[in-house]
Amino acid sequence: MRIELISPASEDSARLTPLALAMLAALTPPEVEVGFSDDQIHPVDLRNGFPGADLVALSVLSKTAHRSYAIADACRARGMKVVLGGIHVTALPQEAAAHADAVVLGEAETTWPRVLADFQEGRLQKFYRPDGVADMNRSPVPRRGIFRPHSRSYIPLDVVQTTRGCPFQCDFCTVHSTFGGRFRTREVEKVLAELRGLTRWGVLFADDNVIGHVPYFRELFTALEPLKLKWVGEASLAGLDDERNLRILQRSGCKALFVGFESLSPDLRTVGKPQNRPERYAEVIRRLHDHGIIAYAAFMFGFDFDDPSVFERTVEFAVANKIILAQFAMLTPYPGTRFYSRLKAEGRLLRDEWWLAPNQEVLAPHFRPRLMDPERLREGWKWAWKEFYSLSSIWKRMDFWPALYPYLAYLPFNLRQRHFAREKICGEQTRPRAWKEGEQTG
Repeated sequence: MRIELISPASEDSARLTPLALAMLAALTPPEVEVGFSDDQIHPVDLRNGFPGADLVALSVLSKTAHRSYAIADACRARGMKVVLGGIHVTALPQEAAAHADAVVLGEAETTWPRVLADFQEGRLQKFYRPDGVADMNRSPVPRRGIFRPHSRSYIPLDVVQTTRGCPFQCDFCTVHSTFGGRFRTREVEKVLAELRGLTRWGVLFADDNVIGHVPYFRELFTALEPLKLKWVGEASLAGLDDERNLRILQRSGCKALFVGFESLSPDLRTVGKPQNRPERYAEVIRRLHDHGIIAYAAFMFGFDFDDPSVFERTVEFAVANKIILAQFAMLTPYPGTRFYSRLKAEGRLLRDEWWLAPNQEVLAPHFRPRLMDPERLREGWKWAWKEFYSLSSIWKRMDFWPALYPYLAYLPFNLRQRHFAREKICGEQTRPRAWKEGEQTG
């Protein structure tokens, strides 16, 4: 028996190893042959791909749904059984069912073994629902060997997850509805054992908030210090005011944190972000830099309280506070979120099923903002990318940080992002090569 695990192409330019598929491989019995294909690296041949595969499985996000369904339909037309899972499928199982022999909802640990057993016995079910949330301490170590043939194409970071769930209920986020409203954690010793077996340059912790469960964070990341890791991760602002947390981050080897500042407006509390206090942003950025940690600041445009001045105000703040890296995004109405439901009820979605459009990113935003028209939002978003990564901005933000790492990383990272902003954002080269080739070979 042979299974092919497929990571469908998306617009995302960051090539990280897909942890969910490594977990599926680890949950698969050793006697089953497992193949892996990354559609972003080597576009799937819709006519001739995966000869000999008995079962094909894809993990689907909203931004990969169109491509995922195309691959699934092509495989089914050639007689292969197809299983679809992931966040998008969990939100819209009936939609996915039209393209799959089986649809897996929620986390794979409690469902994937049943899928394989039923497939081998010839009684594959249409839907598989989890029996509660997964116990992360019973999960196997991800089988990262499946990525080895593509290793040079990925960012040299091993992806590791230590927690799931989030108590914050942001209107626009899928984490709460997908993984639950409380933090689940792995035993510290299990995490340390996994980390000791990794060999790449560094680690990316895939937790949605590494400081979300403060007692666990302090225990785990204090225990990391002897390992001398280099790591990056994501954190909310809630725990970054605490000097003890900052010292632990620094000593454990944290080099960068992706931080959701989201907006400079105090009205963020109206969309489920009461932990964000814009009056504290500048101090948090300064303290992260003082501890040798790059603040990778994330800002979002398109909130109901955003008017056309938001773009200039946000970039001015980022430049004035010498933010090393920033990401600017238009709000996306993901299915399953309160944001999507509200926009649909108000008749503000430009297309209800925007994820089924092949050029979805070029068409974004997918809704009518309250205080500007969609085209103004799109043009302002593009301007923010271009302006923040302009040569004059890079020069203004250059600083002699007290710590060495931000200083050394500053210029190459900014030049890379400048290229990304000019070619992909402003040049609108957003469609993956796989989609373009797939249209020719499908």
